[in-house]
Amino acid sequence: MDENVERPPSAPPPPAFPPPWPAHVPPLPPKKRRINAVIIGSAAAVIAAIVTTGIVVVGTTNGSTDDDGKPSTTAAASSVTDDDPVAPFAEPDPEPTYPQVDSDSFSIDLRTTQRQCFGSAGCNVSVEPELTYLGSSSDLDPDAVYEITYEIHGDESGPVIQTTELTNQTSLSYRPSLISTASASTELSVEITDVTSG
Repeated sequence: MDENVERPPSAPPPPAFPPPWPAHVPPLPPKKRRINAVIIGSAAAVIAAIVTTGIVVVGTTNGSTDDDGKPSTTAAASSVTDDDPVAPFAEPDPEPTYPQVDSDSFSIDLRTTQRQCFGSAGCNVSVEPELTYLGSSSDLDPDAVYEITYEIHGDESGPVIQTTELTNQTSLSYRPSLISTASASTELSVEITDVTSG
């Protein structure tokens, strides 16, 4: 190598301090501190996180699912209160009850169907009972047979005892009674002495 080749001079070392700002260039405005913006931004992020967490928690408890992906039931959903509509147990209808029937439950009269008189020898009179239930006939047991015993007074031989049957609440079956009176002026009377049902 040729030792006479000139080498470029080495660069001077950099100054220890930056050079002074030129006087003809206006200085840059000082940097604004962004501490307030950072604090406000952080507070907003915290509030947003709390609100989002609350929504997620509420949404999870109201419609959460179990490991199988099926909606899980909560204790409130599965509990039964007195206000919950529950299908009533189908109980059989109770047997209907009917009032007790006795001789005071009816009134009775006699209807004369035939009359034949023989002067001073008296009369032969055919009579039938007219029975009235003193309550509502729907109160009577439709399946029961009521046997009503009654006495007719006025026959010259003494009281005549007869029985009539009341069925289906209104159907009355009886036999006409033939009464012999001592005179044409004899008046007949009737009274119920007994009522039985079967």
